[in-house]
Amino acid sequence: MRTPELLSDPVYHDEEAARLYLQEVRWSDGVYCPFCGALDDIKPLGGESMGAGWFYCPACQDKFTVRVGSVMERSHIPLTKWLLGFRLMASSKKGVSAHQLHRTLGITYKSAWFLAHRIRECMAVTDPAPLGGEGKTVEADETYFGRAGDPQDTIFITGKGWVRRGGEEKMKVMTLVERGGGARSIHADRLTSAEATRFLVRNADRASELNTDESHIYERVGRGFSAHDAVNHGKEEYARYEKAKDGKKKVITTNTVEGFFSIFKRGMRGVYQHCGEKHLHRYLAEFDFRYSNRKALGVEDPERTERAIKGAAGKRLTYRRTNSQASEGAASHTARLAARRARRAATRAGFDPRFSH
Repeated sequence: MRTPELLSDPVYHDEEAARLYLQEVRWSDGVYCPFCGALDDIKPLGGESMGAGWFYCPACQDKFTVRVGSVMERSHIPLTKWLLGFRLMASSKKGVSAHQLHRTLGITYKSAWFLAHRIRECMAVTDPAPLGGEGKTVEADETYFGRAGDPQDTIFITGKGWVRRGGEEKMKVMTLVERGGGARSIHADRLTSAEATRFLVRNADRASELNTDESHIYERVGRGFSAHDAVNHGKEEYARYEKAKDGKKKVITTNTVEGFFSIFKRGMRGVYQHCGEKHLHRYLAEFDFRYSNRKALGVEDPERTERAIKGAAGKRLTYRRTNSQASEGAASHTARLAARRARRAATRAGFDPRFSH
């Protein structure tokens, strides 16, 4: 499969080339139905009334395009702009603001903001493998960023004007980095021993060696790793060299995860500037993705962009409803689709269940 390297490539300017490239990325092993997953007898639909890129599934008797069943479904933004948005966000080390996307892609700021969050959803890993392993070292650390709470929760104070309510509590981030590998971050409500234990048990291989700072929250979970070593930042100790069991020299430090935090904070302060607490996990997924697919690991901009595009399949993101309403709406939508397909099948068989009584 040809991966576009230059921004002058037709996939970023020609809608037909963009559609063919997306089909090649998403359906590299053959076209399948996003509704029922069928692979056999998928037929392309032609004709001027339909337009290019439509397919028909005989199994569920429905039609679809490459957008269906992905974050691009029901989007009116052209595919060329979607691909350029993927490329810009995947290749910019500290991110691209929605205002920059709005100016570069020629779409409204609201559309650019929504497009950026959808791309971040593609970058989130749904079923991640544990970091580290036997003979490898993982570093864990936590940091504080911005201000917690709803930025819309303000109160008027004479002499100060409208200010945020609720004190100066910051948002909390916990990150795990495999030395020479990827990164995994979460937005933590509280930085406690129990929270650190849950995070590390789910995301790190216990055969790894764990490096942390002097924080007490890692003491209990550290006992479950092959080794747990800490540096004392309070005494200005940032790296220490010791002899390993095999006689080789090993370095004990958290400088790798601190380096990740420096990239994250520079991007959040210099590019995005404002981040609501309810969206922080999406920004963390974005920075995790780029760090875990960086040049030092042999991943260049085109391949990183392609991996982000592949992550679009099977994901949807809407902000019109709450989570509970969205889940109920998705269930009712699925039920309506099933009922519609049942009526179609019954009608073709000569029986309509709506008039059975």
